[in-house]
Amino acid sequence: MPFARLATATTPTCHIGLGLAAVGRPGYINLGRDQDLGEDRSEDALRTRTHDLLDAAYAQGVRYFDAARSYGRSEQFLADWLKDRPDVDDVVIGSKWGYAYTADWTTDAERHEVKDHSLATYERQRAESVALLGDRLDLYQIHSVTPDSPALTDKELHARLADAAASGLTVGFSTSGPAQAEAIRAALEVTVGGEPLFRTVQSTYNALETSAAPALAEAHDAGLTVIVKEAMANGRLAEPHAPAALRSVVEETLLGCDAVALALVLRQPWAGVVLSGAATVTQLASNLHAPVVDLEPEQLALLATLAEEPGAYWERRGRLPWH
Repeated sequence: MPFARLATATTPTCHIGLGLAAVGRPGYINLGRDQDLGEDRSEDALRTRTHDLLDAAYAQGVRYFDAARSYGRSEQFLADWLKDRPDVDDVVIGSKWGYAYTADWTTDAERHEVKDHSLATYERQRAESVALLGDRLDLYQIHSVTPDSPALTDKELHARLADAAASGLTVGFSTSGPAQAEAIRAALEVTVGGEPLFRTVQSTYNALETSAAPALAEAHDAGLTVIVKEAMANGRLAEPHAPAALRSVVEETLLGCDAVALALVLRQPWAGVVLSGAATVTQLASNLHAPVVDLEPEQLALLATLAEEPGAYWERRGRLPWH
């Protein structure tokens, strides 16, 4: 598995990855994005921004980069960066299929992405991803599996994914929604030829949404690499939106809300890689302080009071505006 190299890495940032959801397209739901990106959302501007972030992340020890077919031009930007830096051969590249980007490079589209977990979509989008990333693509994930996803029961799709795995591609899945734990457990039961199909799981976990933790621990114990997304709750845990309990802990650590929020996730024993969704190099630098945050028991107890009921958390997330 490509993530095996991270298990022996010694840099403090090796378990932080960089996700490109916020910089691969002009519109996204992160709070504060208007200030982060400004008015220039052209393809060239976001390509330059993405490359600056990738350069800064790589220089500071980050070795996992995460894209998706629905993240606008994220795969293209990442592919361009890799092509321009042929000496960068020690990174792990992940992407996702199952959503199509439909906003046509606007911020006010009626629908920004459309979900489809069919075999036909997998075959089309894998060809698109490979056309851009070639053999640099290490991990291919089903995007946002839910308990009712046909990707959990489509035997023909499973066979094609197993073929991809046999050729050297790591096959994983991501989850979203209030029933993440149910989706994770269902995916752990998917086998081909008696062998588990999935080798990674990427799920939302943060101080506000902790419901997937037991299932993620089970996935880790089953041998899957766990990738955590949305550790900043789409900006709800960042300044100036951070809740009072988090601010109280931050005052004691003398670091940023983001570093503390990410540190809380990094300390979970099942967390293999925790994604930064930084949109600026300054944000990234602050995120990368997370490994040095040492949270005391009373601070952890205070942060535990932030957890929300999953349905309420995801309902609020669904109301975040694209901007």
